[in-house]
Amino acid sequence: MGDSATIEIVPPSVPVTAEVSIPGSKSLTNRALILAALSDGEIVLNGALWSEDTEVMSECLRKLQIPITIHPDPGEPANRTITVRGTCGSIARGGTVEAPLELFVGNAGTAARFLAALVCLGQGVYRLSGVARMHERPQAALFRALRDLGYRIDSPNDRLPALIHGSGPREGAKCRVGIDQSSQFASALLLVGPRGGWEVIVEGNDSEAAPYAEMTRGLVKAFPPRGAFPIEPDASSASYFWGAGWLLGSSSRIRVANWMAHSVQIDARFPEYLRIFPERTSRRYDLGDSIMSAIVLAPFADVPKLFVDLETLRLQECERVQALHTELSKCGARVVENGQTLRIEPGPLHGATIETYGDHRMAMCFAMLGLRVPGMRIRNPACVKKTFPNFFEKLATAPPEGLGVELRAPTAA
Repeated sequence: MGDSATIEIVPPSVPVTAEVSIPGSKSLTNRALILAALSDGEIVLNGALWSEDTEVMSECLRKLQIPITIHPDPGEPANRTITVRGTCGSIARGGTVEAPLELFVGNAGTAARFLAALVCLGQGVYRLSGVARMHERPQAALFRALRDLGYRIDSPNDRLPALIHGSGPREGAKCRVGIDQSSQFASALLLVGPRGGWEVIVEGNDSEAAPYAEMTRGLVKAFPPRGAFPIEPDASSASYFWGAGWLLGSSSRIRVANWMAHSVQIDARFPEYLRIFPERTSRRYDLGDSIMSAIVLAPFADVPKLFVDLETLRLQECERVQALHTELSKCGARVVENGQTLRIEPGPLHGATIETYGDHRMAMCFAMLGLRVPGMRIRNPACVKKTFPNFFEKLATAPPEGLGVELRAPTAA
């Protein structure tokens, strides 16, 4: 599937019984890669996601002379066993302002933010850059915190591309960081802070309860100095298959293999959330990225649904609030956007050609919707490679490993 491709999802004509394996968590994999690079020994990450975002992170760490080896995972094609030999916080020396060490982060927010903090521990100049959308995404709160710690960051608009001047650990340095625009700012500092000697104070609305920052704190505490570390399946990615089961109703039975009884991921709540499907859902308190799955499912609920605290969705791979509003409306949904909220009325939908805006989650959400709504066509389905490269293979594979859904080119429909 090329970037210009379009595919149509054909709703299944018979009940589906499946138990689908889900690749590893992108959030956990990229956090674990940073912690492993900073460790004192060899770390083996089992069940690690191998997708565009984690490949970008791994390649950047290799450029910083962190030894990494990659081996296939026999249980899941989109996973790898990744072995990282920690270098005790030592990374490759950067260059000069005129010839910096170049690190390309694509559109991976975790790589952009985590590496910005990591290279401060080096010496010399590092240039972080990405795709055009990454250059639009916010970095100011992180750059401000790094400057407060004593590091020099050259960026005229406090976005990428940026020159980061590494000067090594700064024992006893203090900073404050807000998470209103992205919890990744805090996570970057919390991951690198122990090796850098930094004291990091996280601020913002209910900052202590921010789920992704809490995930980072828990991971830092639990991460071993050496040995094996398991990566959980990605709960956000699993939401499309839990959602598929909800959409197809009781005649179908769709489950996620190796589901976690307990998880550090906020989106592990999604199966229970669907059983309740409350009338009001907060991006801040209730769900993480799986709130997009809930929004797309909302027209099939029995009462109107209100989704609130959506401001961070506007700052991610695309302007997701506007994108969801536009594409759901295109399908006939009754959607009201008011500030940082979306209100969605129940009602029938019809097929449409969905613009994904290069956003993996837009592609997967509306592909899920296509299991119930005939005529759903997804543009640029290859964008799922960012976090779930074999997503459409999971849809098309015969049960019980997949859903057995027919995917076709619209011209052949």
